[in-house]
Amino acid sequence: MKEVSFRILSNRPLTGEVFEMKLSGDVSDFRGPGQFAEVALPGFFLRRPISAADLGENSLTLIYKTVGKGTGSMSRLTPGAELSILTGLGNGYDLSRAGETPLLIGGGVGVPPLYLLAKRLREEGKAVRAILGFNTKSEIFYEEEFRALGAGVTVTTVDGSAGTKGFVTDALPEKPGYFYACGPLPMLRAVYRAVPGAGEFSLEERMGCGFGACMGCTIETASGPKRVCRDGPVFRKEELLWGK
Repeated sequence: MKEVSFRILSNRPLTGEVFEMKLSGDVSDFRGPGQFAEVALPGFFLRRPISAADLGENSLTLIYKTVGKGTGSMSRLTPGAELSILTGLGNGYDLSRAGETPLLIGGGVGVPPLYLLAKRLREEGKAVRAILGFNTKSEIFYEEEFRALGAGVTVTTVDGSAGTKGFVTDALPEKPGYFYACGPLPMLRAVYRAVPGAGEFSLEERMGCGFGACMGCTIETASGPKRVCRDGPVFRKEELLWGK
């Protein structure tokens, strides 16, 4: 973990509530997909934890949803502004377990970290399959970006306005293989029940510090209490107690 000053290159809406921010700065502390950053916003005490959606040589892409005053303020920041960001936080996905046909399952703002994961897996020659779930057509983002990587993409919408009608669990392949999932907790629990095989889940919890000092994001796991920010946010399926 290090604190880095980043300069905003662009900050644009992808949907009515979801924004993509591209920044330039030192990203050397990031080890891989699934890790996150803690963004300090002017006028707000607590930093905002946001997963890395993409990493370049000296660039970082963050995708976030405006859910409160902090992220609302973030959406109004303009190119050229500087932000203090803690980088390379948490433990990400284990790519060594992917197999040849990994399945990526994302819901809403759980989609962004899976884009970086898909990018890295495609660089390794894996036949990536992605299921991206949204409530309605107007909320869909990054579908074409996944396709441009060469991933096989299935989109689901709850109201049936685009893609497959229903939830991500309604579009699961007959043989899912090893999977990686990120999204809201009800979706993750549904995937946990629906997919019999092994996989990994990226969890969302309210965080105070983002690096394990405050213990505010602790959950119970098969091996005892774990901090989502430091021991996660990615956990293997067998670590979670949702089936107990």
